[in-house]
Amino acid sequence: MFLAIGTVVVFACVLGGYAAMGGKLYVLWQPFEVVIIVGAAIGAFIIGNTKTVISRTAKAFGHAAKGPKYNKDNYIELLSMMFQVFKLAKTKGILALEGHIENPEDSDIFCEFPTFHGDHHAVTFLCDYLRMISLGTENPHELEALMDEELETHHTEHHQVAGAVQTMADGLPALGIVAAVLGVIKTMGSITEPPEVLGKLIGGALVGTFLGVFVAYGLVGPIANVLNITYDAEGKYFSCMKAGILAYAAGHPPAICVEFARKALLSDVRPSFYEVEEATSALPAVSA
Repeated sequence: MFLAIGTVVVFACVLGGYAAMGGKLYVLWQPFEVVIIVGAAIGAFIIGNTKTVISRTAKAFGHAAKGPKYNKDNYIELLSMMFQVFKLAKTKGILALEGHIENPEDSDIFCEFPTFHGDHHAVTFLCDYLRMISLGTENPHELEALMDEELETHHTEHHQVAGAVQTMADGLPALGIVAAVLGVIKTMGSITEPPEVLGKLIGGALVGTFLGVFVAYGLVGPIANVLNITYDAEGKYFSCMKAGILAYAAGHPPAICVEFARKALLSDVRPSFYEVEEATSALPAVSA
């Protein structure tokens, strides 16, 4: 929603301000300048990125429009789920989790928390590390190092997309200059024309510079930035699980594990201690 609002504000302010000071909007309609600038930017994007990054970028613009997919309710659910899992492991032993870890699709515990259960990557992350603990991994520091490596890989994959979009934004002003130079070359071929014709041709050439800068800093650059923010915010979902798992591996009780996990969240989506306590108190009794 904010992406759409921001786009409208950018166009309204730039084009509205131009029209208000007496500019003619039809002069800005230079379709071949758009073809040169945007087409070259897309071509350079294809040259400079792998097939995987290109396919992910196609989906990223919709992701940028939606923003982070986890809100406070989703985090309350996640913390409640971890509380149930850690409580079962503490009361009945880590092996009581085996059925849930090996068949998470059919887990009675996981099914109670639909947002988590529907996130394949989150389920896999949690189950993989609980399985490692059940198999005898007892050193929290070694576990943390492995988690950091996995999360760094996850972070890199996402930020390759945002970086590719930012690189496109960085190149657009230069491509605008290319379009402007081509327009000047065209104008020089009509140097014998009267001033009113030359003025129109020169104005059309300068539109290329305007379009390159406008699209770069008014649209594509901000989209790259919101992708970075969105990916960082969503990465906290995994950081939250990481903090809880490490607290459990260190021997803390379920309530403390969940508190460790809660503290890893950003302030705008972090539930209070009492909200988590209320949610976990309402949970049904766990069973293997």
